[in-house]
Amino acid sequence: MSQQAAASPRHANSSFRLFAIAAMAFAAFTFAPPAFSQNCALCYTQAASSGHRMIEALRSGILVLIVPPTLMWLVLAAISYSKRNQFKHADHLPRPASDW
Repeated sequence: MSQQAAASPRHANSSFRLFAIAAMAFAAFTFAPPAFSQNCALCYTQAASSGHRMIEALRSGILVLIVPPTLMWLVLAAISYSKRNQFKHADHLPRPASDW
């Protein structure tokens, strides 16, 4: 019982540390000025020479191509995280040599 109580704060601390690192990495990649300046020269010239409707179509096309895969990966990560402890080794079976 005391081992479980002692392991609980360590688990909470590592979870918070992982969340903090992920939040800092997200902020670094999201708010970095080079992240906003990644433009294709051909795309830029085509969008600049086209009309307002074409620019809006290009913006919505970019959202259509980016948002669904991102949401799918987020859902997959959430499911994987929630099922992380579902598969456990039986106590009576030998454990494999590579325990990862």
